[in-house]
Formats: sequence, structure tokens, C-alpha cells
Amino acid sequence: MQAGAAEATPGRATRSRSLRAQRETLFYVLISPWIIGFLAFVFGPMMYSGYLSLTKWNLLAPPQFIGMGNYQQLLHDPLFWQSLKVTTIYAVVSVPLGLAFALFLAVLLNQRVRGLSVFRTILYLPSVVSGVAVSVVFMWVFNPSFGIVNSILGYFGIKGPGWIESPTWALPAMILMSLWSVGGAMIIFLAGLQNVPPELHEAAQMDGAGMWRRFFRVTIPLLTPTILFNLILSIINQFQIFTQAYVMTNGGPLNATLFYVFYLWQNAFQYLNMGYAAAMAWILFLIVLVVTVAVFATSRKWVFYQGGE
Repeated sequence: MQAGAAEATPGRATRSRSLRAQRETLFYVLISPWIIGFLAFVFGPMMYSGYLSLTKWNLLAPPQFIGMGNYQQLLHDPLFWQSLKVTTIYAVVSVPLGLAFALFLAVLLNQRVRGLSVFRTILYLPSVVSGVAVSVVFMWVFNPSFGIVNSILGYFGIKGPGWIESPTWALPAMILMSLWSVGGAMIIFLAGLQNVPPELHEAAQMDGAGMWRRFFRVTIPLLTPTILFNLILSIINQFQIFTQAYVMTNGGPLNATLFYVFYLWQNAFQYLNMGYAAAMAWILFLIVLVVTVAVFATSRKWVFYQGGE
């Protein structure tokens, strides 16, 4: 009996390994379209752009290898630093402002009122409208002569600024415009709010905690994983702003809205300096990577999970 059991055990182990190998093979077969697509359309072009960043190429002649020449030129390019400055200011202001506004809307939509699904749809719809269409609408909204914003200010006897035609107000106008598309973050915040256990609020209320105390001591700590997720997505998106500058201001006035990706596009498709544009793309990739890693590194101090991990 013991000998038979000993012979049966290796047989079962062999069949188990064979079944595991079949499952692994099936797994790689099923994800192979994604792997092929990633290598062909993401990783491959990235590596080629890394090579192009070391060359001088105008799309007409073969690329000419110049080593680190493009990166050295970037250090002495005032428009590069201007675009980086404008984009950084935009991201630093618009990211927390957008997250706060999205959370505010999510809290409102988390109330029990009639027609809530209608309000959720209305507030989410702007985030799915084409960026070009939104930019055209806001060109009218911020028009200094007959725009709706200055018209409303005029009713109160306030002379409105030049907005997108003013070097001082063009960037603030873009920041205010960014609030139009917080619908995606709002929906994610709403999902996070609905995952907060109601019994925790009930326990805090029994202990005498008021509405604001419960919000900051119960809701916000449990919402920090959602805040982290939205923060990372917002940083990546805001550093890549392009459409508004292209449609509304063309980088002006006086380079006040010369965003990084817009200046990259100018070098690539207006000046046909593809190598220089590729170098700019890699600089942007490294900046976003460093900022994202820094946020993840600090998240251990302020992100809390219900499981205590």
C-alpha cells in the first residue's frame, strides 16, 4: 500500500506541473496581443525616440548623430525654460484646485436627494466633451469685449481683465478652465465616498463629533487612497496640456501660455526639429517620473488603508 501511494504521489505532482504549465501557456497566449501592441506601439517608439533625441533630424534628410547636443542646447534655450515654468505653475495650481473642486462635487452628489442620477450625469458630461469644442466655447467665455465672464462682472460695476489676451491673466484663465473637466476625478471620489463604512460615522457622531470633524477625521483619512490615485492621474494629465494653448492662444500672449507640450509640438512640426523635440519629450518623461515617484514615496506618511497595510 505504501509503495503504491509513493508511486501515485509523483504521478500527481507531474500532472499538477503539467496543468500549471498549460495554464501559464494559455495566459501568455491570451495576453500576447497586448504584449505585441505594447512592444510595437509603445516600447518600440519610445526607444526610437531615445535614439532620435541624440540626432539632428528634419524629416527630409537622414538623422545625423550629434550625441548630447540637443540636451545641451535645451539648457541654453530660454523658451524651454519658459515653457517649463508655465507648465509647472499651471500644474502646481490646477492639480490641488481641481482635486478640491472634484471632491466638493462628489460630496454634494453623495447626498440623498431626488434626481441624483440626473445631477451626476450633468456634472460628468463636460469631461467627455471634445477638448477643441471646449476651447472654442471658452474663447467666447473669456473674450474681453463680449465674453460672458466680463459681462457678468460689468453688471456689478467691475471692469473685467483681458483674460486670454492679457499676459497677466491668460494663465489664470487656463487654470480656471481646467475645472471644467473634473468629472472623471469626481466620479472616482464619489466611489471612494460610498466605500466609507457608515458605522464609523455613526460611532463618531455618538462620541459627539460634528459634521466637519467627522469629515476631516473619518472621511478624508479613508479617502486618501482615492486622493492618491486622482493626484497621480492629475499630475500626468496637467503636465501634458496642449489643446487649450493650441486652439485658444497659440502659446501667447508674450509666451504666457507657452506650455511644454505645445513648445515640443512647435519644434517637431513647425520647425521640423524632430531630434530636439524628442529630447524635450524625454525630459518631460523624466520630470513626470520623478514627481510620480516622489508622490508615491511620501504617500506612506499620509495614505491610510482600511486593512491597515
